Parts: sequence; C-alpha cells; structure tokens
Amino acid sequence: MKQLYSILFVVMLMLPTHGLTMEIEGVTIPESVQLENRNLNLNGAGIRTKLFFDIYIGALYLEQKSSDAKEIINSNGTKRIVMHFLYDEVSREKLINGWNEGFEKNQSKEQMGLLRERLDQFNALFATAHKDNRIIFDLLSDGLSKVQINGTDTGQIAGADFQQALLAVWLGKKPADKGLKQSLLGH
Repeated sequence: MKQLYSILFVVMLMLPTHGLTMEIEGVTIPESVQLENRNLNLNGAGIRTKLFFDIYIGALYLEQKSSDAKEIINSNGTKRIVMHFLYDEVSREKLINGWNEGFEKNQSKEQMGLLRERLDQFNALFATAHKDNRIIFDLLSDGLSKVQINGTDTGQIAGADFQQALLAVWLGKKPADKGLKQSLLGH
C-alpha cells in the first residue's frame, strides 16, 4: 500500500500545474490570469489583518515569479494585484486613509509632491467595500494602472512612478502588513 501512495505522489508531481487554484478562507485564488495577452502567475497570496481582524485577501500576479520586493516594484512588466474583502465593511474613508498612509510611509516628501494629484484621483475611484467585494489593480507595461471594482472599470492612473508607489504600499520598506508582504513574495 505504501508503494501505491508513493507512485501516486510521483504521478501527481508530474502533472501540469496550469489551471490549478489555491484556496484561502474559502476564496478561490487562481494560479494564473491573462492580462495584455500575457500569462501572469500567482506570485503569492495572503491575508491582510488589522487588530486581529481579517480585512482582505491580497494576491500578486507577475509575468515571472520573484521574491525580491525591490525588483518587483521597479520592474516594468505587467502585474496584477487582487484584493478580496473578508471583513463585513471597510468605509471609503478608511480605504482612502489607508492609501494615503501607505503612500506616505514609503515615499519621500518630494516624491509625494509628484504623486499627490494622481493619488487624489486614485482615491476618488473608491467607495465603501463590503465582504466579498473584489478590487483589481492591473499595472500595465505602458505605465498605466487600471482599477476594477466588482467587475466594473472605475478608472486609470498614468505613470510608472505611480505603479511603483502603489506596489510599495504592500511591498515597500514600511508595508501595510509585514505578514502579507511575505505572503505576496511567496514566503
């Protein structure tokens, strides 16, 4: 019987992995997505917690997996970040405060001066989030960041510098959640 289990295990390792999914808190996280005619692979996923509450599941998709936060932030490749809310309600004000804090913690005053108008435009795209809402950020190779909430395109922000600042909210030196950062990096 042990030999049969060993054979089954080896066979399972040899099966192709495309199309597989992972599950976190009952939410299915695809192992890959298509964007700009490119296949993006799940780099990592985890839960954003605050004061012992699970707020959302974050997932990061890249063209090529990486565990180097600086490399991911600075690369020009196509990326996707997905937020799937677990908490009953996160007010628009809390979302905006979170974005502002995340940007400010990871950017210099000079850089914030260059980003402020676009961050205000970005903040205007959000409404109160509820359990099972999904926000998708598509960071395109041309420097455009597209925002989609529950399947509806809500807007876009230009600039590779904005993309880098947005990624730094999760992957910067002062991330919103250190445990989520590690999960997004595949640790």
